[in-house]
Amino acid sequence: MSQYKLVRCRINGKAVEKMVDVRASLTDMLRNDYRLSSVKKGCEVGECGACTVLINGETFNSCIYLAVWAEGKEIRTLEGLTAPDGSLSDIQQAFIDETAIQCGFCTPGFLLTAEEILESGRLYSDQELRKLLSGHLCRCTGYENIFRAVKKTMYRRLGKEIDF
Repeated sequence: MSQYKLVRCRINGKAVEKMVDVRASLTDMLRNDYRLSSVKKGCEVGECGACTVLINGETFNSCIYLAVWAEGKEIRTLEGLTAPDGSLSDIQQAFIDETAIQCGFCTPGFLLTAEEILESGRLYSDQELRKLLSGHLCRCTGYENIFRAVKKTMYRRLGKEIDF
């Protein structure tokens, strides 16, 4: 068996192909081969959420997802949330507005999880929203500002009045 395999996928809307070591994680491919530094290396065992990416619209811990599994998939990183003109998405702006960013290490993962939540088009209860956001470790914010940013954006996208 060959140690390398050609992987073709789309990263942040752009078709790419790369020969990768079959043992390499998606984190390694995205950081090393494509210089996407928003994909953080944290625990490297799928516990902290710092490496979270969207694959075909669903969040995954890229540290435990092999790069070869990305074949034919659509991958989005934090860099893919920003508009082509460089403007921030509504959820990115909400994180700023709610001071949901401190050191920033966990922020990309939280933002991609938030994007998955928001793209569902559902109105989640506070309890559901907290559970959906629970796969991330943050040592700075205390989570409330992150929760508030996601909740406000969810209500805004659904055209509903916020109930804080």
